[in-house]
Amino acid sequence: MKSCEKHPNADKLSLTKVDTGDAELLSIVCGAPNVANGQKVIVAKVGAKLYPSSGEPFEIKKSKIRGELSEGMICAEDEIGMGASHAGIMVLPPETKIGMPASEFFKVENDLVFEIGLTPNRADAASHFGVARDLHAVLQNKSIDSPAAIPPIIRPEVDLFKVDNQNLKIEVAIEDAAACPRYSAITLTGVKVKESPDWLKNRLKAIGVGPINNIVDITNFVLHECGQPLHAFDAAEIKGGKIIVRSARDGEKFVTLDKVERTLSKGNLMICNTSEAMCIAGVFGGIGSGIKESTTSVFLESAYFNPASIRKTSKFHGLKTDASFRFERGTDPEMTLYALKRAAMLIREIAGGEISSEIVDVYPVPLVPEEIKLNYEYLNQFSGDKLDHARVKKIISALGIEIISEDAENILLRIPTYKVDVTRPVDVVEEILRIYGYNNIPIPAKLNISLPAIVDFDRDRFLNKISDHLAATGFNEILSNSLSKSRYTELASYQDENNVKILNPLSQDLEIMRRNMLYTGLEAIEYNRNRKHSDLRFFEFGKTYSKENNSYKEEYHLSLFSTGKKTEERWNGDKDAVNFYFLKSSVENLLAVAGIKMSGLISEMTSNSFLASGMMLKSGAKELVTFGTLNKNQLKPFDISEVFYADFNWDQLVKLARKKPVQYSEVSRFPVVRRDLSMLIDTQITYAQIESIAHKAERKLLRELRVFDVYQGDKIEAGKKSYAVTFLLSDDEQTLTEKQIDKTMERLMLALEKEAGAIIRKS
Repeated sequence: MKSCEKHPNADKLSLTKVDTGDAELLSIVCGAPNVANGQKVIVAKVGAKLYPSSGEPFEIKKSKIRGELSEGMICAEDEIGMGASHAGIMVLPPETKIGMPASEFFKVENDLVFEIGLTPNRADAASHFGVARDLHAVLQNKSIDSPAAIPPIIRPEVDLFKVDNQNLKIEVAIEDAAACPRYSAITLTGVKVKESPDWLKNRLKAIGVGPINNIVDITNFVLHECGQPLHAFDAAEIKGGKIIVRSARDGEKFVTLDKVERTLSKGNLMICNTSEAMCIAGVFGGIGSGIKESTTSVFLESAYFNPASIRKTSKFHGLKTDASFRFERGTDPEMTLYALKRAAMLIREIAGGEISSEIVDVYPVPLVPEEIKLNYEYLNQFSGDKLDHARVKKIISALGIEIISEDAENILLRIPTYKVDVTRPVDVVEEILRIYGYNNIPIPAKLNISLPAIVDFDRDRFLNKISDHLAATGFNEILSNSLSKSRYTELASYQDENNVKILNPLSQDLEIMRRNMLYTGLEAIEYNRNRKHSDLRFFEFGKTYSKENNSYKEEYHLSLFSTGKKTEERWNGDKDAVNFYFLKSSVENLLAVAGIKMSGLISEMTSNSFLASGMMLKSGAKELVTFGTLNKNQLKPFDISEVFYADFNWDQLVKLARKKPVQYSEVSRFPVVRRDLSMLIDTQITYAQIESIAHKAERKLLRELRVFDVYQGDKIEAGKKSYAVTFLLSDDEQTLTEKQIDKTMERLMLALEKEAGAIIRKS
């Protein structure tokens, strides 16, 4: 710093001239109380991007501060991420070379970091060594003619591991062997807990792991190096000198490292001493038993836990850690001893102390590696190429898979325990092709396929046909989560014991399988209405789930939802709101597209806990569709005023459609005749009854009938209503004569008078 003067317009600011090794000095305004002439300081020039210890990164720009030009920034340690202090600028030793990059002064290591996307099945690659093993196999495959050019994988040796004394023996007892098949451990005494050396901190920082202390940092380093999670306990906290691996008691309380008290569930695997729990096994440590600055003796755990057990526990408590990530995917039970020795030797090297016990290794039932027979012809058929046998064996060996025996057609393999996802011949094929390269499989010039002589009913094509029809008539398809809220059970008046419950729910909103299609659809309507979309028509295909007599039941459904106006608001559009009859026409049109005639169905008026009023259509005794106006109490939790809902039993609809193939007929060349009747009937008589009576009375000529006016009021007799009905008549073979028409209408009127008690107005 060449000069430092007080800012003329601010008491707490200084004007400085700084030499950064360039031809010209920089003018920088500084607010630090300790800035002074002659200092060697850290300067960020214009354009530099700083990454502070807290807060967001920012870029240095040329600016004016209280009227004075500032061409950079003199930095405090927190502003460049080198510490937490903001008391003043960093003052460097006088001998520091001007113009030296800060990274050079602080000896910041430069490294390349490769980030890979890991699929859930690749537990064997969840470590640096696992990735190196795959990379080595790929490089060997590419250098198949000169494999010696690829150096071997060298894992850090643990041959020099030795026990120093027997000063601290801690017994291990496993009460839940199913959840903990293997538990290995060792003790160390005389350790000094302190900050890790720079090389260790830098390697952890490079992969996004924050350094804590030398003991914990070593366990994290070994975890990422070889994929085996470790846990270090303060040995002084192990009361009774004994470790007990047991299941938690239902309702047991436990405080984790994040100072949160958690209520344990039966089945949560716990690491305990003789009087209390110390750690949620494979997931998270306890607040009292972890490594502290005062720790001088360490109990180091390296275990193999049942993946399903760890996943359930992790999901139950909402805890995701590096350890649980690996345990729930499946770690290698044969790695526990190597990782334990590796970590113990590093602790002895970095934290001092001595290894003060023999390795405790409780492994009552060793895991037997899978043996799989791979047929070469199966490999060729599956891959679509004829792979060289020698190359296949080199790939297999490079992946660590042992060749037990072979003949001209088959090869018997022993799968290493770290490849937890390889259990079938097809899995071995996947391993081979992954290394061989899918892009190396030639694409055939032609494909041969055999078409079936008889084309059966295509369920998927039928579904697409119905979907296309609904989309063409203004409906939008939705796809909802099959997981639902248990509180809907009470709203629907269902029995709770018939719910299909999720054993390990992601949240309280996703704790049961849905019992019906209604509530997920209402959630979609609520979501859209909250975003000012109120004129909605939805359809959804999906399954419902229930439990009856200790067996599970799945049913496929199609649901329709209508609310708001019939069309979008336009000057010449239909401003009417959708209603029951709008939904009824949608249902009837859908059935017509499916080739199902309304005349062949039984219709009943219905109401239930869902519908305030509606209709049910049956095919024989089996329900096909129920539709109508939803009850207000069903809509209230969603803050919706009116929705019309239809629920189809899709399996029954498919069954009927399968029986009724689509038939095409020529459009009639003869005209349709219209006749209208006005009749007075009792209020309990339904239109469906009128329709049924009419079709029964005239099967040949009656094509359709419609109600075009309904009246109930003080101008007619109490208990009566007036219907105005249109009858459409035609004959496919000839034009109807007046005599035929009159005779048909007389027959219809007689039937309506006799069976419906109708009083027909005649003129």
